[in-house]
Amino acid sequence: MPLPLLPTTVVGSYPQPDWLVNRELLSKGVPRVRMAELWRVPEPFLEQAQDDATLLAIRDMERAGIDIITDGEMRRESYSNRFATALSGIDLETPGEVLARGGRATPVPRVVGPIRRTRPVEVRDMEFLRRSTERTAKITLPGPFTMSKQAVDAHYRDDEAMAMDFAVAVNQELRDLQAAGADVIQLDEPWVRSDPAAAKRYAVKAINRALEGITVPTVVHLCFGYAAVVPGAKPTGYQFLAELADTTAQQISIEAAQPKLDLGVLRELKGKTVMLGVLDLGDLAVESAETVAARIRAGLAHVAPNKLVPAPDCGMKYLPRAVAFGKLRALALGAAIVRAELAAR
Repeated sequence: MPLPLLPTTVVGSYPQPDWLVNRELLSKGVPRVRMAELWRVPEPFLEQAQDDATLLAIRDMERAGIDIITDGEMRRESYSNRFATALSGIDLETPGEVLARGGRATPVPRVVGPIRRTRPVEVRDMEFLRRSTERTAKITLPGPFTMSKQAVDAHYRDDEAMAMDFAVAVNQELRDLQAAGADVIQLDEPWVRSDPAAAKRYAVKAINRALEGITVPTVVHLCFGYAAVVPGAKPTGYQFLAELADTTAQQISIEAAQPKLDLGVLRELKGKTVMLGVLDLGDLAVESAETVAARIRAGLAHVAPNKLVPAPDCGMKYLPRAVAFGKLRALALGAAIVRAELAAR
């Protein structure tokens, strides 16, 4: 299906049904290690239930009018832990601990040996998505820099070396995802803005290694964290953004609506397509189509129409499903308003 000007997309996740996950437990944070107790469905029936939930997510995105869809990440406890904990070299029995952004101790994977990918992790997910829609299909994966920052190193004693081995594992997965029919591939790298000093040393190198040999369009997503999990005001600018112009990714995805980002920073990404957050996920009120259109127009003051992809600020995992659907519908309608204006010029 050909993409229109200003194609709409999602960042990745969509709300999981209450019958699938314990949303009260989910609301307590973003799991870095496995959290089997999150699932309401017993193990023998879990994959089937996740498949059914995935179809609900796909159909909601299609009904809302979204052009580039995902599987909603229905099979994931978080955006990162499913892939990170499937790699060898990780001690799943004795996790490490890092301080989260709010200062709370969080269990994370503990690296005790060489990071290696020994099997496909999300390939079945991509195959299921490809069979289930005719729309442009995107799959997401945690980026190597972010995974290295969400782990305790008890083996490498060298943060860059560990990140580069994560990058090799990601690259192997991405090649299989591309072969499985992915039209777009996205790496989630929110930690580049959380640790800009380390990011400046090796994040671009790790991202480029992860994307090596990938020929479909690629995206790097960064944000300030889920609105439901990271309380309080968000920063109004990124400490690590211009550097991403040196990645081989064609698109950079940024959160802009809730933090009211100064969109002048988009000039720093000259040459890249910008996936612009125009849905505020910190506000449960559904935006009007005109509000979304105004945010898109603001982006067009800095980015050419053929270089702008309107999207939510972040994943929608923590929203009520009705709110998420309403916001996606507003996104599609807002983009249509601006497309019509551009066509009339």
